[in-house]
Amino acid sequence: MKYLVKFIVVTFFLLVSTSAFAEQKIVVLDLKYVLNNSKAGKGAQDFLKKTFENNAKKFADMEKKLKKEESDLLSKKTVLSKEEYTKKGDALRKQVIDYQSQRRASLDKIATQRAKSREKLIEAIDPILNAYIKENNIYLVMDKKDFLGGTPESDITEIIIKKLNKELPSLNLK
Repeated sequence: MKYLVKFIVVTFFLLVSTSAFAEQKIVVLDLKYVLNNSKAGKGAQDFLKKTFENNAKKFADMEKKLKKEESDLLSKKTVLSKEEYTKKGDALRKQVIDYQSQRRASLDKIATQRAKSREKLIEAIDPILNAYIKENNIYLVMDKKDFLGGTPESDITEIIIKKLNKELPSLNLK
């Protein structure tokens, strides 16, 4: 009799705990898609792309100018005195070093802006996602890249994008 009671109690707890685990909702969120396709994310990408292209054009023009100056200096090598040639060569080297540092600083600035915009977007997504989790009693949210399968209903990406677009229509990058 004692074993029968223990068996019934253990079976009861197993059945109750199994049904409790079955009710836990697990959903999927494609964070990369949210970052790239929200209004703020697209705006930030467009701004950064335009800035990069403008800088690339500016630096290409500077590079052409420096190459032209170099070829002019080489063509005048026999005409100029040794001191004058050395002085102009040193000035050209300084211009090249300045060009390289400006280009590197420009690329670093764009990389920093990209990282800051990503951070701002993730900070904006966090409270939206937490509110959605509480509203719908969600147990776990997984990133889609780490998820192997599931039903399309478990994907909340579009819902989060809509809420993010309402709350954060654009990022002010300058």
